[in-house]
Amino acid sequence: MSQTVLVAGSTGMVGSNLSRCLVDKGWRVMTLALEDVETEGADRHVALDLTDRDATLSTLGKLPDIDSLFYCTWSPQPTEAENCVVNRVMIRNALDGLANSSLSHVALVTGLKHYLGSFEAYATGLPYTPFQEDQPRLPGPNFYYDQEDELFDAAERWGFSWSVHRPHTLVGHALGNAMNMGVTLAVYASICREKEHPFVFPGSAAQYSAVTDITDARLLADHLAWAATEPLAADTAFNVANGDLFRWERMWSRIAGYFGLTPAPLPEQPRPLAHQMAKADAVWKDIVDKHELAPHSATRLTSWWHTDADLGREIECFTDMRNSRERGFLRWQRSEASFFDLFDRLIEEHVIPDFRSDWARLR
Repeated sequence: MSQTVLVAGSTGMVGSNLSRCLVDKGWRVMTLALEDVETEGADRHVALDLTDRDATLSTLGKLPDIDSLFYCTWSPQPTEAENCVVNRVMIRNALDGLANSSLSHVALVTGLKHYLGSFEAYATGLPYTPFQEDQPRLPGPNFYYDQEDELFDAAERWGFSWSVHRPHTLVGHALGNAMNMGVTLAVYASICREKEHPFVFPGSAAQYSAVTDITDARLLADHLAWAATEPLAADTAFNVANGDLFRWERMWSRIAGYFGLTPAPLPEQPRPLAHQMAKADAVWKDIVDKHELAPHSATRLTSWWHTDADLGREIECFTDMRNSRERGFLRWQRSEASFFDLFDRLIEEHVIPDFRSDWARLR
């Protein structure tokens, strides 16, 4: 069924992959972001600051009738208290701006901080794994909860269905994204290969050996499209992960092998990338010039801090997808391929050098 939809946050990893997915499905796609960057095949793009209520109400009120809103954006603030205020205002403004549309469904993308806590209290407790969608909220401020409450209130007033999607660490194609482990590890591995540095796992021993999972941005896009059209998915929160499990000890070795590297022994103490790569911009510029790559800085491509946060956790983190499985979403994605498909594309687009090993080229 073709729909007219609005993707808010269309330049981020979730929104960009989702917009392309929906265009490929033949939906009429309108996109929204702070930046004036259009998605190929989209019907229209709106450059808009959702914190500006008057501009948001005026601009969204002039759009054609929207069937579904996919809300995939947030604005980072200095404190979680400010995160709660600003991000609640943003989703409220977006929903109020579409008050005259015949909205049938609104999807909200959040994440596992729903279970792990805000950045200020991140992974400090002992949450039960696997994370289950019906676990109670944690005490303390969390802007995900404020976004959900705003969504639930609007759905009750206006009668549309909703879905909440909680991916784990996202792996997928996006450049300039603030939380992008896949591209970050590709840049790190390329620097290690070029400079003959040891390929050191930067995080904790606990995370190195713990069971975990990730979320492919392409799978999340399919999940969002499915939930918007599947009646059984209405008014449900979903964990969204690839559906397989792994330990970083093995995955780190596989990523090393892709780039023709030998993984270094696990150090006695974590070696965060933010420290290891403090001078990465200068090093990366030399690599870009030598290999005639696209002129992106390491700072633009990487999110050292976010990858450090994920790999530095001292607790096990993986998700249960029973809500999806019980309602008919059965797709899964091999996590190793999530990384390798991304690395292949970055090479094809001349973002990183072609350091693939023989088996990586032939796999």
